[in-house]
Amino acid sequence: MTAGTTGPRRPLPLRLPLLVAPMAGGVTTPELVAAVCAAGGSGFLPGGYLTAEQLGHNLARLDELLDEQAMAAVPYGVNLFVPTPSDRQRDATAVLDYADRLGEQAGQPRWNDDDHYTEKLHLLVEEHPVKMVSFTFGCPRPEDVQALHQVGTRVLVTVTDRDEAQAAAGLGVDGLVVQGFDAGGHRGTHDVAKAPNHRDALALLPELSHLDLPMVAAGGVATRGDVQRLLAAGAVAVQAGTAFLRCPEAGTSPAHRELLSTAHGTRVTRAFSGRPARGLVNDFMERHEDFAPSVYPQVDQVTKPLRAAAASRGDSSQISGWAGAGWSAAQDLPAGEVFASLLP
Repeated sequence: MTAGTTGPRRPLPLRLPLLVAPMAGGVTTPELVAAVCAAGGSGFLPGGYLTAEQLGHNLARLDELLDEQAMAAVPYGVNLFVPTPSDRQRDATAVLDYADRLGEQAGQPRWNDDDHYTEKLHLLVEEHPVKMVSFTFGCPRPEDVQALHQVGTRVLVTVTDRDEAQAAAGLGVDGLVVQGFDAGGHRGTHDVAKAPNHRDALALLPELSHLDLPMVAAGGVATRGDVQRLLAAGAVAVQAGTAFLRCPEAGTSPAHRELLSTAHGTRVTRAFSGRPARGLVNDFMERHEDFAPSVYPQVDQVTKPLRAAAASRGDSSQISGWAGAGWSAAQDLPAGEVFASLLP
């Protein structure tokens, strides 16, 4: 038996083969997931950047919304960020130099930040188990996989290449989230310093089929045709995020919504967080991406106050407007209608 398993692998609890992605930072709200569930789908609540208390509040809110709609048994998931080890002795100078470049309003790096990973895992094992937990930025520990399996949770890992998928499979996970280069927001690369490849999910899915794991495809999902092609290539489901950015149920900020209407394209950059992430091109990206070190989450911490201040004043030129390559197809429609437009 593979490390991390507690018995035969069970299928993923999917109603329809379309999920809303866990867009962290307040974009994927309980209301957005509930709206997609009401339309027949499901999704993942983001756990990244939240404390265990905040995640618990969002879980309770989603349960309340599902109960109000008589859908209390609908399966949904939670996404967690795997902590990225930081080497303060090696990286501090580069991060502080970048903070100096950003000016006096930049934040301070926190070198012991693990994104409250242990506390959130405890919540999902001991207090509020869910049907699925996906991990991004790396593989969980074998004991984490085992603990989640023991409470009936299916475990998935976000992967961007064959090596990452092989490492995840070795843990006995229940599925892979296969993320292509055209995905919005952070690439799920396990090595923060690694230059991400330029493979889309259509190319990656056949390469990983030998692992015999259910694959959820992600990245570049803008139309029903995109969903159909990914399912035909071997995915059991497709995870869409950017398509829902303009929905009223999404927590997309007004500045981010404005950028979706005015931007001329997207690009992968480290400027905002130190990790490669695809966003709408704006002034902040253009001015700073050549200087950002490959250090996460500390770069994210020094830019966050600047981005938050810009969002509060509606300045789209200084925010991290995460969006995938299909951003121009996002519609200002209720989530249920967007879901129906994508469903094969």
